[in-house]
Amino acid sequence: MINDSVRGCRVIRTAVSAEAETLAALHARARATYDPEGAPDDGTDGAAAWRGAVERPDRHVLCAVARGRVVGVASFRTVPDGTADTVELLQFHVDPGHWGSGIGTALHTACAEQWRADGRRTAVLRVRADNHRARRFYARRGWIPDPEHPTAEDDRHLRLRYAVTGERDTAGE
Repeated sequence: MINDSVRGCRVIRTAVSAEAETLAALHARARATYDPEGAPDDGTDGAAAWRGAVERPDRHVLCAVARGRVVGVASFRTVPDGTADTVELLQFHVDPGHWGSGIGTALHTACAEQWRADGRRTAVLRVRADNHRARRFYARRGWIPDPEHPTAEDDRHLRLRYAVTGERDTAGE
C-alpha cells in the first residue's frame, strides 16, 4: 500500500478521514469544470461521502499534496462483480489551478504502481462522454474504450479499460 511517495516537490499518499472536507471541495471545483450543472443537489453530504470512501476497507484513496495542500485525489476499489485482478477507478480529480503541472500524471502513476503491487492486471473507469479533457488525459496514458461494455447511444458516460503493466506512466501533464 502506498503511504508516501515523493514525486518532485509533491507527495502522493493515502488520504485520511480528517481531509474529507478538503477532498469534497476539490471534487466540487474539478466537477464544475466539466459539468455545467455541478454536483447534483440530491442532499448528499460530499464530505461524508469522501470520509466513507477513505474509511471503507474495500477502497483506497490517494491524494496528491503540493506545498502542504491537497491538490489531487483518486479513489479505487476491486470491481464488486468482476474478477479479483480488475480494479475500478471511481474518482480522479486534480484541482483546476494545478492542471498542466504534472499532478495528474504523478497521481495516475501512483495508482498504477499500487494496482501492480496489488496484483491487478486491468483497471476500468467511467468518464463523461463530453469531458474531452479527461478523455484525452486517459487516452495518453493508454486507456481505451472497454470492448466488453460498449457505450449505448444515449449513455452520457464511456467505460474505459487500462492494461496494468510493468511500465511506468511517463506521459506528461
